Amino acid sequence: MTTTTIARRSALAGATAALCAPALARGQGAPAAIRIGYAISKTGPNAGGASITVIPNYEMWVRDVNAAGGICSGAMRIPLQVVEYDDRSNSEDCVRAVERLVNQDRADFILAPWGTALNLAVGPILNRAGYPQLAHTAVTERAPELARRWPNSFWLLGTGSQAANGLVELLKTQREAGRINDAVAMVAVADGFGIDLANGMRGALQRAGFRLAYDRSYPIGTQDMTPILAEAARQGADTFIACSYPPDTLAITEQARISGFNPKVFYTGVGTAFPLFRQRFGDNASGIMGIGGWNADSPKVQDYLRRHRDFAGREPDRWASSICYASLEMLQQAIERAGGPNRAAVIRELQTGSFDTVIGEVKLENNLLTRLWLTGQWQEGEFYGVAPSSMPGARQPVLPKPAWRAA
Repeated sequence: MTTTTIARRSALAGATAALCAPALARGQGAPAAIRIGYAISKTGPNAGGASITVIPNYEMWVRDVNAAGGICSGAMRIPLQVVEYDDRSNSEDCVRAVERLVNQDRADFILAPWGTALNLAVGPILNRAGYPQLAHTAVTERAPELARRWPNSFWLLGTGSQAANGLVELLKTQREAGRINDAVAMVAVADGFGIDLANGMRGALQRAGFRLAYDRSYPIGTQDMTPILAEAARQGADTFIACSYPPDTLAITEQARISGFNPKVFYTGVGTAFPLFRQRFGDNASGIMGIGGWNADSPKVQDYLRRHRDFAGREPDRWASSICYASLEMLQQAIERAGGPNRAAVIRELQTGSFDTVIGEVKLENNLLTRLWLTGQWQEGEFYGVAPSSMPGARQPVLPKPAWRAA
């Protein structure tokens, strides 16, 4: 466990800065700090995703807020104090850590863990204790139901069906233009996200009249993808879909390159939007699609990219990283509008308010983020959003995928 109050480093420009600037001394009865707690996967199989998508954003946000003197509360600013635990990528450890944050550390707010499974695991605790839960790295078909059951919870990455519908709408357009056939080969990791996304894909493909020529699941942790890729390649499908986790995404892409499997549409799951993916595959990333994306032409996104790179020494991913940081901006603005760390008032504000964030203006619908990128594609070294096509900054997909180049 680490407890730290990060000192002021530089002035932060922001929409709310003028509301209580200059920072005034805390008045009588005002808290010395707002205590922010979280359990995050610093070790274990989730550590890779958490270290890319979540941890730098949590640390940068705390730095940004404290650099401005703290969160605005009336005419004063209150700094943030952080209490953090390593959940070791384990649901039981995560639950114990969150219970400690609630009962022993008395955290004012608790930030979400990484991933769908751990968000589902801690959801009942946060609901029972009355903490807002901004789930920015969870994709679950149950999100609408959970938002009703736990009105303190907010689900920001959509559902497996949404992600599937985004890709399939794109595929329909390409099929109608005569660029691809109606055959699809699909593989999926046999774990929560992979199961949800694959189920969504099956329904969306069937409704759109596609033929699922190959449909295979594989155990979590599988790294030898050669047999299933060879079988997929024999089906004559122009479209290949992998509902995969980051290690699988890298393995599938590398082994497809080595074997020469190069369908016109090549789609992989979590990890495609990571900067590591582009670093690993270079020009061979070009044309590969995956879940997520962002509007790389947005000045706000470009500013966020620069600040993240300056702070963390590396780039964010092009999907959930910016949503993660946006959720923290939403939390901050809700706290400021509530006049301080009043959790019930913050929850009400998150349910009803509009927020100025790095991904633009956000207003949740029934505790869900509904306007979000569903499919992205690497083009010219950037992972642009390509679906929905109605999103600001949407790029046209490039098909067919370019041929693999020699490594």
